[in-house]
Amino acid sequence: MAEIRRSGTWGSALSADEFTAIRAAGFEPVGQVLGAAVYNIGYTGGYACPGAWAGYGGYATPYQSVTSVSGGGGGLGSFGPMVQVMYQARHKALGRMSAECAELGGHGVVGVSLTIGAFPAGGLEFKAIGTAVRAPGGVPLKRPFTSDLSGQDFAKLIMAGWVPAGMAMGISIGSRHDDWLTINQTRWGSGNAEVTGYTDLVNQARHDARVQLDQDVARLGGEGVVVKTMDMRIRERECPMQEHRRDHIAEVTIIGTAIATFSRQARGEGVGSLAILSLDPQRRQAARVKLGR
Repeated sequence: MAEIRRSGTWGSALSADEFTAIRAAGFEPVGQVLGAAVYNIGYTGGYACPGAWAGYGGYATPYQSVTSVSGGGGGLGSFGPMVQVMYQARHKALGRMSAECAELGGHGVVGVSLTIGAFPAGGLEFKAIGTAVRAPGGVPLKRPFTSDLSGQDFAKLIMAGWVPAGMAMGISIGSRHDDWLTINQTRWGSGNAEVTGYTDLVNQARHDARVQLDQDVARLGGEGVVVKTMDMRIRERECPMQEHRRDHIAEVTIIGTAIATFSRQARGEGVGSLAILSLDPQRRQAARVKLGR
């Protein structure tokens, strides 16, 4: 980082439009920053099935399973340890990226790409990469902000009187045993009918992820969050408690930027639209033809 600062040049992952938008909002890029962490995934939890024996001996809801989500505990049936690792690894990658931003004299990072990939030697690599920016003449921040917003969206946010507080995440893993009701509802001859077990699984997993997201926003001191990514993956496994039976697992991840108000009066009031110059000659020629020039 010291060598980059001494070079007097900067790099970025910004497009020309993003660069112009950020400059119009009073910021300038100071360099591309990166943070990474490689984790070996060992104990993940979820080695029991809380719904495998549900309903046996009961009469109110016989043979009906229950849904377990990581945010609700649940002992061996919960994937809480796995979710904890996913948070920890992402936070380390973001923290190392923010440290590089501070070394370059930046106030925050925009356009952050947060990815997970298999590491060739084993484990998972968590990587955060973005462009550090600063407001010339601004006071140094104790903790640079992070944001996955594009350069244009970041400029709109600033000009509307809002500022990013940091990247917020909500992660949840839910599991549900395929009980007799679920099996009967998914048979070929069941016709068009709701599979209530699957509905309960996706609803509870999404709800738990939103709760975790709200808590992360509060931790960052944000008033709200603008969400960019909401992903859900469904997989099935052989039930660890009953042979020849299946469980379904829902993994929900929500990632966004927590934001807070810094000005009650938007900077853009009374100001014209944000001008962005295209560097594509064909697009510029088409614009001139449209204007009759």
